[in-house]
Amino acid sequence: MTVPLEPSDADVAPRPTTAAEAFADDNRDHGRDGDDRVHGRDGDDRVHGRHDDERGDGRGGRHDEPQAAEEVAAQVAEQVTALGTEQDGTHHGSPGGRPDRTDHGKQSGVLGREHRALSIGIVAVVFLIAFEATAVGTAMPVAARELHGIPLYAFAFSAYFTTSLFGMVVSGQWADRRGPLGALAGGMSAFAAGLVLSGTAGAMWVFVLGRAVQGLGGGLVIVALYVVVSRAYPRRLQPAIMAAFAASWVIPSVVGPLAAGTVTEQLGWRWVFIGIPALVVVPLALALPAIRRTAAGPADVLAPVPPFDRRRIRMALGISIGAGFLQYAGQDLRWLSLLPAALGAALLVPSALGLLPAGTYRAARGLPSVVLLRGVAAGSFIAAESFVPLMLVTQRGLSPTMAGLSLAVGGATWALGSYVQSRPRTEPYRERLVVFGMLLVAAAVATAPSVLIEAVPVWIVGVAWGFGCFGMGLVIGSTSVLLLKLSAPEEAGANSAALQISDALSNVLLLAAGGAAFAALGGGAAGAAHTVSDGASGAHPAAFAAVFLPMAAVALAGAWVATRLRVPDPV
Repeated sequence: MTVPLEPSDADVAPRPTTAAEAFADDNRDHGRDGDDRVHGRDGDDRVHGRHDDERGDGRGGRHDEPQAAEEVAAQVAEQVTALGTEQDGTHHGSPGGRPDRTDHGKQSGVLGREHRALSIGIVAVVFLIAFEATAVGTAMPVAARELHGIPLYAFAFSAYFTTSLFGMVVSGQWADRRGPLGALAGGMSAFAAGLVLSGTAGAMWVFVLGRAVQGLGGGLVIVALYVVVSRAYPRRLQPAIMAAFAASWVIPSVVGPLAAGTVTEQLGWRWVFIGIPALVVVPLALALPAIRRTAAGPADVLAPVPPFDRRRIRMALGISIGAGFLQYAGQDLRWLSLLPAALGAALLVPSALGLLPAGTYRAARGLPSVVLLRGVAAGSFIAAESFVPLMLVTQRGLSPTMAGLSLAVGGATWALGSYVQSRPRTEPYRERLVVFGMLLVAAAVATAPSVLIEAVPVWIVGVAWGFGCFGMGLVIGSTSVLLLKLSAPEEAGANSAALQISDALSNVLLLAAGGAAFAALGGGAAGAAHTVSDGASGAHPAAFAAVFLPMAAVALAGAWVATRLRVPDPV
């Protein structure tokens, strides 16, 4: 990416040898952080530098006068020594009582003694969420048939999405004001409760309600995890933990559907839902104590805690309800559906403009472009990927299992791409990596519909999707890292929520657009009429081309957005 990520002070500066020097270095580090942060919310491409006079909260402004720094350091040297922060290899405390994001002394990885329990715990949480996402999709058709709820099938997915959007905004405010601990614990509790409610449902509407509760918990969790990473890990380790998050999706993407299918056939679909909550206990037991020690409380414990922003909460509710109306309209292509579509747009558009950083839709440099790129990348890729298995089954005669396995390699290459972007040597080339990643995504999406030509072997899709997932690993990992780089500690929650909202909103909007184009060109009839044995007879290739080619164009536009990530140096 174009934003230069500078190495932490621990990578370039000698280790402090006294408590006074350690404290003085901490204050200088905080001052630099204040100068280097870029706040894209203003939408005017400005670089916001010194915030010392504005904050006045003791969190650590610039101490440019050596004499003042020495006087302050002398007053607190004994306290720093008593806290054991002198030459012990841990984070030095900041004046506000928060752990410093820049680690000094001996450098350890995400599995070092200091971070081991936290890393294992939060990665395990992501692993379980990934397993649930892949397993539940396998069991969902069986559940809908048994509960006589096929007409409500789509709402089992949209209910999760709409409530997760609301949960993301609430979690961002909660984490910024009270720390991520409560949002994470509450989110996992709601996530588990929703699974149990769906697994014990006797009617489809109860099942959908459980999915809504589950989505609320998922929205709370994902944003809280970003805030944990921003506070508990130094900058040099943040790319590595984001790569671990991506890697935790590899096994579930391959094993999840198979395991869920086996459980559904042998024990019943309910155990796919009921069994997962029991697995949540172990990762929470590891993660919560570590979060309480390293990331609990507000970013600045000395500053007054502001109340929840009710206006943002109302906008979050508006964006969730608006998205739900748009999804409903996209599933019912009748003139009457224009009414819920218009209502959904009226609710969603102003809410999205208020919740995303100013300048997002014009790709303003810095944070707005990071948020926009995340949505463009995720939306174009996921919208296209959703139609790949259907295309292979209805147009080339593959079995559902083989069609799904054609995409299995993507989980591994996605993790590989995320690993590549996490390496320290790639930091100077991050912008180029992101542009390259988006070009790979565009090429993969454009290549996939080539199998509509009988002479093209079907394995081309698997190869293309492997390269596309590698590009996604580069892009998604980098946008996550840059978001934390460009966010002040007290803004990490709100900005993380904006990133996830952009991701989710782009998914639903591009899926709705692709689905409408697909149905308008007869794709729905093709998918309903053809079985595995039908092969390509009576195929509707134009319907699939109407999905893939526009999404490839959107991904190509994302390559241009990736050139807008660099913030110009202040004059």
